[in-house]
Amino acid sequence: MRTITPICSLLLLVVPVLSQAQGNPAQPAPAAPAAALPRTAAPAGAMVYFISPMNGAKVTSPVTVRFGLRGMGIAPAGVTNPNTGHHHLLIDSELPPDNLPIPNDEKHRHFGAGQTEVDLMLTPGQHTLQLVLGDALHIPHQPPVRSEKITITVQ
Repeated sequence: MRTITPICSLLLLVVPVLSQAQGNPAQPAPAAPAAALPRTAAPAGAMVYFISPMNGAKVTSPVTVRFGLRGMGIAPAGVTNPNTGHHHLLIDSELPPDNLPIPNDEKHRHFGAGQTEVDLMLTPGQHTLQLVLGDALHIPHQPPVRSEKITITVQ
């Protein structure tokens, strides 16, 4: 049985080229507005904070970082219990947009299993750390529940 998928793909590539060759430049489609992602409500007064290290601490690597949470509970990623979320640790990074999932890379560490501490290998020098609580889909709550940014020095 033959499919027309390869033919359709070829037409999608050829038609704009032919159109331009005939003096009819292909007009780009208007950009669709970005869809707003749903935000999970956070209760008033909820806060996330560092138990350790403290702001300004001089530490050695690996650095044990302990997360605190008040006014909410911890739930693994994918779990949608009210007033819960999981930790995200930002390392030497600015805050990501509040209406999008928090990236998952070396500067944005996810703790989607509900972890409340981590041993970090950090290079010598100054580093900034910040916590953001994410909902089941890794999106910051509304209002965002995030810590102050702290600076530590790894010796």
